[in-house]
Amino acid sequence: MKVVIIGGVAGGATAAARIRRLDEKAEIIVFEKSGYVSYANCGLPYYIGGVIQNKEELTLQTPESFWKRFQITMKVRHEVTGIFPERKTVAVKNLNTGESFEEVYDKLLISTGAKPVWPKLPGTDLDNLFTLRTVEDTLKIREFVEKNQPKSAVLAGGGYIGLEIAENLRELGLDVTIVQRPKQLMNPLDGDMAAFVHAKMRSRGVKLMLGHTVEGFEKGEKGTRVLLKDEQPLEADMVILAIGVAPDSHLAKEAGLELGIKGSIVVNDRMETSAPDIFAAGDAVEVRHYITGEKALISLAGPANKQGRIAADNICGGDSRYPGSLGSSVIKVFDMTAASAGINERTAKQTGIDYDKVYLSPASHASYYPGGKVMTMKVIFEKKTYKLLGAQIIGYDGVDKRIDVLATAMYAGITALQLKELDLSYAPPYSSAKDPVNMAGFMIENIAEGRLKQFFTEDVENLPRDGSVILLDARTPGEYARGHIEGFINIPVDELRDRISELDKKKKVYIICQSGLRSYIAYRILAQEGFDCRNFSGGFRLYETVTGDRMAAGEALPCGMEINR
Repeated sequence: MKVVIIGGVAGGATAAARIRRLDEKAEIIVFEKSGYVSYANCGLPYYIGGVIQNKEELTLQTPESFWKRFQITMKVRHEVTGIFPERKTVAVKNLNTGESFEEVYDKLLISTGAKPVWPKLPGTDLDNLFTLRTVEDTLKIREFVEKNQPKSAVLAGGGYIGLEIAENLRELGLDVTIVQRPKQLMNPLDGDMAAFVHAKMRSRGVKLMLGHTVEGFEKGEKGTRVLLKDEQPLEADMVILAIGVAPDSHLAKEAGLELGIKGSIVVNDRMETSAPDIFAAGDAVEVRHYITGEKALISLAGPANKQGRIAADNICGGDSRYPGSLGSSVIKVFDMTAASAGINERTAKQTGIDYDKVYLSPASHASYYPGGKVMTMKVIFEKKTYKLLGAQIIGYDGVDKRIDVLATAMYAGITALQLKELDLSYAPPYSSAKDPVNMAGFMIENIAEGRLKQFFTEDVENLPRDGSVILLDARTPGEYARGHIEGFINIPVDELRDRISELDKKKKVYIICQSGLRSYIAYRILAQEGFDCRNFSGGFRLYETVTGDRMAAGEALPCGMEINR
């Protein structure tokens, strides 16, 4: 059996090695357009910033090491220019010599990945405009930085790559501005959780111009002028386009293969395309979202590796299946961590799911052990079934651990109620006896049992300020004095039992504290005295971050959303 693979890196290189482990006699040829067949794609921004110092550390395997260990022919700087399913060949061009030839295959795997979106705007041919996808791109950016010592950079786009490049350039001392049309960074997060990322970026000196449209580029007196719609242009020594990626599927299209959303390659759960003996894997393919069942594009290394392995199994006569992707992800944002899995609230609304959510702000480990740091968690679930839909976590230590537990729970079909039952490891330096994941389950159980009703940031502006309801802040007087929501009165939770007579039992009570814990205690005190209560989910810390982010973006806050200081 002769197997030809188009593209290395995550999907292609993984598939090649797996095929060899399954079939010692197979002839395997990999054609890779770039000069590197297997490299740490996700580590590229950190080479630019000098965190990874040697470029050799980016290269996971070389053509020589692949041949020595696996007897796999890796042909770098070879571009496949055409696929001909009817005669089972591919057209190849040697980019070093210019030679063109055809290669026959028995089985073909397309692993061409995704390509950076290059907008059709004036000025994109300027020398100091860059994108980042390959090792060559990385070397080009780093060489420019080392040679020209730029003082400023503008990044168009605020996804994973954009944030990582922004951090690394900022650590090098550059003045960094992120410009993008969406009004938030990191699309997998909801706006309220992205607000924490915005705050961190701003605190480290990264300027954010969200909700702005780039209209082109032109050469300026000292660098490049970035032209913005309805705004004064920006000028920077270098510009990096990180607008996003699109499936690199032109070969599949020209070969007549079935295409899906945004031109992606349609595959079944065996990673088979619409053409016999042609498989596809990685960022170029359309997948099924594991939570919604909807068609999706998820450009992440983990899914690409799994798909390459599954394709390899089936190429070798097996029957492996890809169940879909949760889109689990994590990113370092300076000293902070942001992570998500499943769907966000925005997607739940768009797909018509009747959902609910909880926010909590637990410590990363036992509060009495030094060094614990607060994380903010958002867990989304279906109302009637309590099916876990998604989770987002922003914090410092332990974020990656909790998002992986929640992703595993989603995959296994564990309900939101069952989170309280998970038997998770505990020692004071690592967790609490009630792990944050367990705590989310306890909160959701309280909702299911009718012991907890909630209100959220988006509800605050519509709360009556005419005295018809009680707006209660259960924090200490000192916390209240440092900042509180307009219209909320202060009765600390520890004084509430003695001062309960000050409250009118005929009125609904809306309660807030710093994180949601003390207000829940106040809620339970009042509820058992006959009050109709609502607890603010996420607490003042979340509210302050969200409203502060809106103010930083220049938005006018509705009456009632102001923080009095």
